[in-house]
Order: sequence, then C-alpha cells, then structure tokens
Amino acid sequence: MPALWQGILKKIDDYRWQIPKSYKEGMAVPGLIFASESMLGYIWQDQVFQQVANVAFLPGIVDYSLAMPDIHWGYGFPIGGVAATRVTDGVISPGGVGYDINCGVRLLRTNLTEQEVRPKIEQLIAELYVNIPSGLGSAGKIRVSEKELNGVLVKGSRWALEKGYGEAEDIVATEESGCLKGANPDKVSSKAKKRGIPQLGTLGSGNHFLEVEVVDEIYDRDAARAMGIDDIGQALILIHTGSRGLGHQVCDDYVGRVGLLHEAVERYGISLPDRQLACAPVNSPEGQDYLQAMACAANYAWTNRQCITHWVRESWIKVFGKSRKELGLEQVYDVCHNIAKIETYPVDGKMQKLCVHRKGATRAFPAGHPDVPDIYRDIGQPVLIPGDMGRCSYVAVGTETAMKETFGSTCHGAGRVQSRAAAKRSLRGADVVKALAAKGITVKTGSMGSLAEEASEAYKDVTEVVEVAHKAGLSRKVARAIPVGVIKG
Repeated sequence: MPALWQGILKKIDDYRWQIPKSYKEGMAVPGLIFASESMLGYIWQDQVFQQVANVAFLPGIVDYSLAMPDIHWGYGFPIGGVAATRVTDGVISPGGVGYDINCGVRLLRTNLTEQEVRPKIEQLIAELYVNIPSGLGSAGKIRVSEKELNGVLVKGSRWALEKGYGEAEDIVATEESGCLKGANPDKVSSKAKKRGIPQLGTLGSGNHFLEVEVVDEIYDRDAARAMGIDDIGQALILIHTGSRGLGHQVCDDYVGRVGLLHEAVERYGISLPDRQLACAPVNSPEGQDYLQAMACAANYAWTNRQCITHWVRESWIKVFGKSRKELGLEQVYDVCHNIAKIETYPVDGKMQKLCVHRKGATRAFPAGHPDVPDIYRDIGQPVLIPGDMGRCSYVAVGTETAMKETFGSTCHGAGRVQSRAAAKRSLRGADVVKALAAKGITVKTGSMGSLAEEASEAYKDVTEVVEVAHKAGLSRKVARAIPVGVIKG
C-alpha cells in the first residue's frame, strides 16, 4: 500500500523531500523537508507539511520554505522551520521566530569525570535546584527596576557581566556576543516588561532544563579538542531556556489574537493562508518595531542564560569544594534557535540582504565564516542539539552545505511526537522519575505533570534527527553526551 504522502512529496534524495509549488496555488517557492523516509509518516500524520507550504506564501520569500528533521506543528510556522525573505520587498513574520524569542542552549565544560561527579550527583542537583529558580511563573533572585530592565534589553550579556554575573570569555563564546543590535525598549510593552522584571535569572518550565551530562562518544577529535571536550567521561553542563514571559508577551503583542501586525497585513494588502503568519514588510514601521522589540527579548534571554551560568558555577564550587579554575566550567558556546536576523546570501547570482527566520532551528555557519568566533574559526560554529532528558544530546559544527542550502541552519533538538496534553494523559511523572533512575539519571522538578509532558516518549529520537542533519550535510557530528542529572521546571 503506498504511503499517504506519495504523490505529494517529491523525493530528491534519501534526506530531501520537496513540496512542489503546484501543491497549493499561491506558493511563491517550493517547500523542502529534510527527513528520513521513516520520519515522513509522522510528518504526514501531524499535517505539519501544510505549515511548510503555508510559509511559502510569504511575500519576498526566496529559494524554499525549509523544514529541519525535528519539524513539528507550531504557531504559524512549523517548529523546525526556516525561511529567508528579501529585505527590499519581503516581510518579517513573528510566527517564524515563535513565542519564546531566543530560546537557546548554552554548554559548559568541566575538568571533572563521570567517576568524580556521580558520587555527588544528588547533592549537586539539589544545590542547582535551590540556586537556580525554575518552574512556571518562577521569580528570580535579581531585582531590577524598569529603568534597569531597559539596560538588560539593550546590553544583553554585557549587562550581566557589569553586575558580576560571569566572565568576559563567556561573551566571546556566545552568538552575537550576547547582544543583538537594534534593540529599542520603547517598542516593548509595559505588560511585557512587567512580566520580565521578576523572571530574570530563571529557568522556567516546559521543555526548559538544566542538565549535567557526560561525554560518551567523540566523532571528530580535532573539533572536540578545539571546544575543550577532551575525552569520554568528561562532565558537561547544558542550559536550555529563553526569554521567559517577556519574550512571550512581545510575540503576543505583535501577532496574538489582537496583535499589532494583523492590522499591517490588511494595510499592506498581504494575502496569507493562515492568520498566524501575520507579518509586515521588513522595512515598514511595523516591521522595524517588531525587529527592535524582538532584539530586546533576545538580549533578555542571553542575560538570563548568563546569570544562570554564574549560579551554576557557584553551585559546583560549593559542592566540590574546588576553585572555578580547578573545576573548569568554561563556556563552550551559546546559540539561539528562535530568532530572525538580517544576513547576506547569494540569491540568483547576487548578494542580497535577507531576513532569515529560524524557528526551532540552529545557526550552523562553517569554518572561516566571519561571524564564527576566532577560537572556532578553523572548525566552524559549534552547534548544540539537546535531546530529551532520557536519551542524549549532541555537539556538532556548521558546514558549507548549510550555507548553500539552508541559509546556514540545521536542526535544534529532537522534536515532539506527542502533544503535552497527550503525554500527560498517557504518562505519570512518578513513573518517569523511576524510568530515569533505572538509567542512572537523577531528576528534580517542581511539577510531576510537567515532567510527564517532557518524557522521552513524547519526543523523536534525537539520534535519528542528528543523523539526518549529518548525512544531509547541514551539520557535522562532533560529540555525544548522556544525562546523569536533570532539573526540569
């Protein structure tokens, strides 16, 4: 019996599947899904290919509406979606960034081994849980006024450094040096600021987590060594969080039910198949307002991860009774995976400025690219791909193929196969704790319901996702790490 997607998707090779422009009248470009054939059944069942096709309607879109192998249903854009629009006559669509602006991942390396960490893992996770506020609506330890918050929104990670949260080397190993230019706090609503003030320095809930993990596989020793990942069994720390309530409110202000950009769609005569794709011309006042507000939320997120990094270091120093230098705790990299950026690429033989939307997609620039930090210029930009809390995570590097085919983008994680509600109906948090303990993973959470939503069964296997990205040439595997301790909000 032929698969349901046959006759719609055109196979280019084992990892590339095209949705032709003829699929829906009005598509300006084809869709292109990076996936193995075994993944297509879920992609069809989730109907997410419809969102890939819908994104192809955006004015000014070039080449393809792209979908990474961790693709699943999202707001307007699929999560795992990438789209580039011309700055001259294209649009910015907040749905292509998402509600958690600059949700991202930060990786720290340590000088400790699994044998040194495991005997103290319960104590370490308990200390991290106390020191780093987590959970829905959690409030942080940092108290700022609205005026001080404006400094966070403009300066990003540098604000945290000025307050003593972190080290100068952290900024070197952060995408955009932890600060997106063009931020304007006047374009962020008072409601968004009020949500952000108490949450600075918090992990949050949902799929956000802090994980202690150990390296169990190295694929590229030279690249791993350049990142300070030296051997099997080395302990690492992975931090995954974003812009919290502030970023959520920024998105809602612009594309929510009564968002500002819905009026812009009518004003500029833009025809869309889904109102969740609400957008405005990049160079319009409305488009610029959103980009300036988005930059503020992005800078908030980098500040957030920077503050958490400081408390991670404090916790390790306390538990192990050693200095920061003895423990290592250097930052490998920090990369965002929900963002829109103005970047330059060749289109039809000419270099053009494009607005690159990456929603649930990681930047993956190759060796030699000027935006890759000097310390990684010879190997390419580190790509951090977390999996679920019961399996593993990957470190990779960007490639030239990604630059040519996906505007320097690759996958960002595992990708859901079950909605949060479905996972909660079929799983119990207490059973998840037992299953993780059987694998030698210590977990601490403030909500058993949230833990059930994030169980391994709710996600694709990140190994299959990363393998597709690797074999398609979008990123190159460097190392794999498995969790030994996890904090979930």
